[in-house]
Amino acid sequence: MKIVLAYSGGLDTSIILRWLEENYDAEIIAFCADIGQEEELDGLEAKALKTGAAKCIIEDLREEFARDFIFLMFQAGAIYEGQYFLGTSIARPLIAKRMVEIARSEKADAIAHGATGKGNDQVRFELAAAALGPELQVIAPWREERFRKQFAGRAKMIAFAEANKIPVEASAEKPYSMDRNLLHVSFESGVLEDPWFDASSTEMRNMYKLSVAPEDAPNEPEQIELEFEAGNCVAVNGKTLSPLGVMQALNKLGGKHGIGRVDIVEDRFVGMKGRGVYETPGGAILHFAHRQMETLTMDREVMLLRDSLIPKYSSLVYNGFWFSPEREALQALVSETQRDVGGVVRLKLYKGNIIVAGRKSPKSLYDPQIATMEDDASVYDQNDATGFIRLNALRLKVRAALKAKDKSD
Repeated sequence: MKIVLAYSGGLDTSIILRWLEENYDAEIIAFCADIGQEEELDGLEAKALKTGAAKCIIEDLREEFARDFIFLMFQAGAIYEGQYFLGTSIARPLIAKRMVEIARSEKADAIAHGATGKGNDQVRFELAAAALGPELQVIAPWREERFRKQFAGRAKMIAFAEANKIPVEASAEKPYSMDRNLLHVSFESGVLEDPWFDASSTEMRNMYKLSVAPEDAPNEPEQIELEFEAGNCVAVNGKTLSPLGVMQALNKLGGKHGIGRVDIVEDRFVGMKGRGVYETPGGAILHFAHRQMETLTMDREVMLLRDSLIPKYSSLVYNGFWFSPEREALQALVSETQRDVGGVVRLKLYKGNIIVAGRKSPKSLYDPQIATMEDDASVYDQNDATGFIRLNALRLKVRAALKAKDKSD
């Protein structure tokens, strides 16, 4: 049997690699998508081979991730439950897509992942696999009773790794899991499972990877400019950049000023609530700036329509339906709404805050001649508002009369 394993080199997938090899008598191909893990990829191939993989494939998918996943999602204004920028959610369909392609080219029988039976990632991986490679078997060790009996908790996994000389970053002193990519870093489990625990406390300062604490950020604000075309950021501070370059530049700027830290209790797709702590410095800036550009260039009714779809679109991403026909249909609508979203947004970054400092666009729908409180050269006749108000007030007057009648009866 040949299995393609989504491999990160972290605690779970390191243990699972060895376990699959032993329990399935299988040849394991470890696959790692480089989607912005940075130094976490150092020595990964050697580690995978030492742990028991027959082959380790590491591919740089960062540009594709930024262009075809992050940017499409941000055009839609997606944000889950009003807080989460979907950093982990949006990465899974890309990883699963490439796993299916590798499984076919390597003539593998199955793909495997290290997602638990309580989380969202299992759904994301497997729904993507169902859409793209329905002929492949999917192996999820955490949903096998024999695996859970052997590893009843992270402490036993850490002990197994130490006994088998498998190097992992997790330890009994740092018992939380971490997932990093170009869009964010997520932290969960361990000490973070208590929602009363303060993840911003001094003792947790070393946990964060992308940003300084807001109180440690520079004491002076920094101005930046983002240029947009068709709803996508194409330049930062006057420098034209690819989607990958944009994310890298904004992550650096946001991290410097403590931007994009989020600590939330969210609703998982499987039905329970979970607590997650996230760093999304570049994503927070991009989301804010994109909205500012839209306020200047999008028609009101088009914006209301698109905004009404944000919860649905966000849930589709969060719940693993990226490759579903409904997400693709929504994306077509989003693309249409973004045609004229272009111009420049100026922001100030200061101690965790993003402050708008200006916006301009050749496609602006804002007309100072109409909006001015001064003489508008008869572009807008204020007398017209009288009839407008009377018509909108009619139903309220009818209702008030009915209520008054009910009281008198």
